[in-house]
Amino acid sequence: MVAEGRVRWRRALATAVRVWLVAALPVLGCGGTAGPPPVDDDPETAAAGEAAMGQEQHDLRIDYVELSTTDMAATKAFYAGVFGWKLQDWGEDYASFEDGRLTGGFRLVDRVVRGGPLVIIYAVDLEAAEASVRAHGGAIVQGIFSFPGGRRFHFTDPAGNELAVWSDR
Repeated sequence: MVAEGRVRWRRALATAVRVWLVAALPVLGCGGTAGPPPVDDDPETAAAGEAAMGQEQHDLRIDYVELSTTDMAATKAFYAGVFGWKLQDWGEDYASFEDGRLTGGFRLVDRVVRGGPLVIIYAVDLEAAEASVRAHGGAIVQGIFSFPGGRRFHFTDPAGNELAVWSDR
């Protein structure tokens, strides 16, 4: 099963590279239309076009994940410490994060309710990730277990949100 997961990952990577090349080659002057794309002299039209360009690949895809917290400082310290996420404050009751691939946020609430969709994070070294979760105050709610395609564990962050970490190794 692990081999099938690697094959799917390689196919997805190859597809992403092909999509990037098809988009990048004309801009780089290596095919497609000659030269750079036309420039619109109207700033409003140009800005609207720039905002729309590049978003088609995100259509109907998960774009942002938001987690609730009752303690913003503890939540930010936990995710920065365990996963190295970059954080940006947007007032006292909201902070956004960037993990290098996906963006999201932390919203300050009166009470966190566990359940709902499960956010799953990938780790090359599952045991090291589990140790880091523990070291930064997370609670392991389901220890490492195998499933078709890999292994994973579930944890709750200091606010009580349940997430999981998986690996194909």
